[in-house]
Amino acid sequence: MAFSSFFISKTFKNHNHYFTAKAKFSTSFLVTKTPKKLKKKHKPKSSPRTNPIQTEPNRVTAFEQIVKRETLLRFVTRSKNYLSNQPEHVLQLDDAGKLHRELGFPRGRKIAKSIQQHPLLFQTYRHTDGKMWFGFTDLMEELLTEEKSIMESLELDRVEKVRKLLMMSRFHRISLAKIHHVRNLFGIPDDFRDRVEKYPNYFRIVDDKNKDDGKKVRVLELVNWDPLLAVSAVEKEFMVNEDDAKRKFNFPVKHGKDLELGIEDERKMNLLNALPLVSPYSDGAKFDVWTLEAEKYRVGLIHEFLSLTLEKRASIHHLVEFKEEFSLTKHTYHMLVKQSRAFYLAGTEMNWVVFLKEGYDRNGVLIHKDPQVVFNEKVYKYAQIKENEEMELGYDVGLEKQDN
Repeated sequence: MAFSSFFISKTFKNHNHYFTAKAKFSTSFLVTKTPKKLKKKHKPKSSPRTNPIQTEPNRVTAFEQIVKRETLLRFVTRSKNYLSNQPEHVLQLDDAGKLHRELGFPRGRKIAKSIQQHPLLFQTYRHTDGKMWFGFTDLMEELLTEEKSIMESLELDRVEKVRKLLMMSRFHRISLAKIHHVRNLFGIPDDFRDRVEKYPNYFRIVDDKNKDDGKKVRVLELVNWDPLLAVSAVEKEFMVNEDDAKRKFNFPVKHGKDLELGIEDERKMNLLNALPLVSPYSDGAKFDVWTLEAEKYRVGLIHEFLSLTLEKRASIHHLVEFKEEFSLTKHTYHMLVKQSRAFYLAGTEMNWVVFLKEGYDRNGVLIHKDPQVVFNEKVYKYAQIKENEEMELGYDVGLEKQDN
């Protein structure tokens, strides 16, 4: 039958006798599902993964947009790093589709879609073997050559950054794997491990064992302590403007309600805890974890860590990477939230990024841009140009060379 049907049985009672009456009819006209517009809308469950840290009016749009941009361009950054280390800068497309974490495209999605979104930087082609391959465009190859030149010119600056990181770390040593993991944060060359041998007066590489699995790891150790480098950005500012340096952080003085202090009086009292400063280059392990000195040390250390980064910001993953070396606790998030004068936390409660406010102007623009940052912005500009837009937007490679 064309239509579904069923029998409804009705039982009637008549003079102590029971009988059944059966009726047959079509139900094709019945609405069996509730229309979407009539369904109750359930609010998504609250989760640290999705809950934003900042709410109005404390939300800084510029910082939040930077975090969003990094997410959108994750494929460009990771694929650039990964392909740069492959022979001939190419990868078989079938193999690339299995490397969602390494290449930065969404898990379960086809990598071809991500490649098509950045036609000026990435391309696919069919090799003579009949297989599809994934690699850089000619423009991207030119950009990599330019980046290599920038890395060479800034090598001594990067060496100094690594020396300062080692001086801040416990026992003045960090595994080479961890330094490699955060290399983009500080502009450290991908082949820094090979360049270490050029500086025997600063570094040495030793073998150690991983505490978790006992596997051998290569560790970078500091050879000589340089007191001239052991001066933090806050300490330098204190020498120039003592008042600004004291107001940078907030370490409240506990007091009873009986004092009935006004806002200004409470602010002045809290300044009593600002001094003395605790250098991030001191031994943080010697402080009792819950003392004021320990908190001042950890806050100052993160401030110095961020001041060394290219864009004066770092994610939770970067900080967790150095938890042991910097004597950080699991309460780092709550500690930073209290220091809203110096830091801004963007993103969600589970996946946040901390910004060093003094590194940005009122419009959320980085004040001092490292040459590597300028280069990265250039790459991101090309990454956002879609197919057939090159000439329309005036971003032709040849034209750009003439303008320069």
